Amino acid sequence: MSGITNEPAPRPIGFEASCAVEVRAVDDETWSMLRSLGYHGKIDNFEVPIDQSTDFASVPRVFVWFLPRYGRYTKAAILHDYLWSVAVPAGRISRLDADGVFLQAMRELGVPFLRRWIMWAAVRWGALTKSDGRKDWWKEALRVLLVTLVALPIVAPAAAVILVTLPVFYLMERVVWISLALTRRVRLRQGQPAKTVNEPALRWTL
Repeated sequence: MSGITNEPAPRPIGFEASCAVEVRAVDDETWSMLRSLGYHGKIDNFEVPIDQSTDFASVPRVFVWFLPRYGRYTKAAILHDYLWSVAVPAGRISRLDADGVFLQAMRELGVPFLRRWIMWAAVRWGALTKSDGRKDWWKEALRVLLVTLVALPIVAPAAAVILVTLPVFYLMERVVWISLALTRRVRLRQGQPAKTVNEPALRWTL
C-alpha cells in the first residue's frame, strides 16, 4: 500500500504566468509600468508595481547592436530596475543578490547561456558605480573577469567602430541642420511658410 504524504507542492519559481509587459512612454529612454509584474524567487517574492519606471535593459548605445534594449530578457530587465531602485535601497536585498536574481530570471526566460552571463557581468561592473554596490563585489569578481575576457574579443571591435561612427554621423547631422535652419530663417523673414527643423543631439544612450 502506497503511503500518502502531505508534503506541499514545490514552490513555483519565475514570473507569474499571467504577467504581461504593459508600459507607457515617459520620455525617450524611460517607460512607466501600466501593469504589475510578479516574480517568485527561490526565497523571496517580488512585485514590480504599476507606475514603476524602467529603461528596460540599460545598454550603452555602442553595444545595442549586440544586446538590444529589449528582447527575451525584458521582464528580467524590468525586475532588475525595480530591485536596484526600490528593493535594494529599502534593504530587502543586496545589489549582489539582486544581480543574481537577474541572472536566474534570464535563465528562466530562456535567454541563452553566454548572453545572460555577459549581461550579468555588465550589471556587476555597473554596481561599482554605487557605494553599496562595491560591498562584497569581490565575491563574484573572478567570474565577472572571466566573462568579460570572453566577451571583449566579441564586442570590442564593433563597439570601437561605432564609437567613432556616432560622432561622425552627429557632425553630418549638425551640418545638415545648420543649412536647413538658415533656410528656414530666411523663409520666415520673407513671410513664407517654413517647417520646423529638429536639432540633432549626440547621445551615448538611446
